[in-house]
Amino acid sequence: MFLVSLHAVAQNNVSQQSGTRQRGIQYVEPQKEQKNENIVFFQGISASVDVAGAIMYAIANYGQLEGQLRVNLKNKYFPVFEAGLGYSDHTDNETELHFKTQSPYFRIGCDINFNKNKTSKNKILGGLRYCYTACQFDLEGNDMTDPIWGTPVPFRFTNLKTNVSWLELSIGLETPIYKNLYMGWSARYRSRISQDKPQVGEAWYVPGFGKNGSHNIGATFQITFAL
Repeated sequence: MFLVSLHAVAQNNVSQQSGTRQRGIQYVEPQKEQKNENIVFFQGISASVDVAGAIMYAIANYGQLEGQLRVNLKNKYFPVFEAGLGYSDHTDNETELHFKTQSPYFRIGCDINFNKNKTSKNKILGGLRYCYTACQFDLEGNDMTDPIWGTPVPFRFTNLKTNVSWLELSIGLETPIYKNLYMGWSARYRSRISQDKPQVGEAWYVPGFGKNGSHNIGATFQITFAL
């Protein structure tokens, strides 16, 4: 009887030290992962440039130079402010109308990191932005003929003004490439909210929005430096 009791005590000690045993199978309690709640609230500020827009600006008939400032809160919430200079110098092949603009635009909003591991430097980002531009543009075409006098009338308008606002949904990825340097991309869906139309017609291109319309789809390729 005494030997049986010692055997039971020994089995109980082994079970407490190495886990529980059921029918010869040992179960070990998993180690607890670091809780995301322990992450410091303010993680810093980062600055970005859009490489794709700059390339379009250099080689195409429209593009933008754009920068972004972003605040990192708990590596989950990222309030963002974007500003840029949109450019277009385009002539329509059918109408022969020449459109030109170079105007600033602004975006403000917030991204959310959907990566469950908030300690990771890799980010899965989705967000919303409110965007606005006060755009000035020039419009020039072939001379028109006065219907009464039959004389040519120049079709040239400069410094036409339009105010355009839109909402922008963004999804993208970001990953580190070297120390505090990151690269990433985003896809943007843009839906126009409002637009002021001059009497001669709407702008062909809206800075920050792209080719004018009720909605638009675009993309960015960004290089980011964490300050």
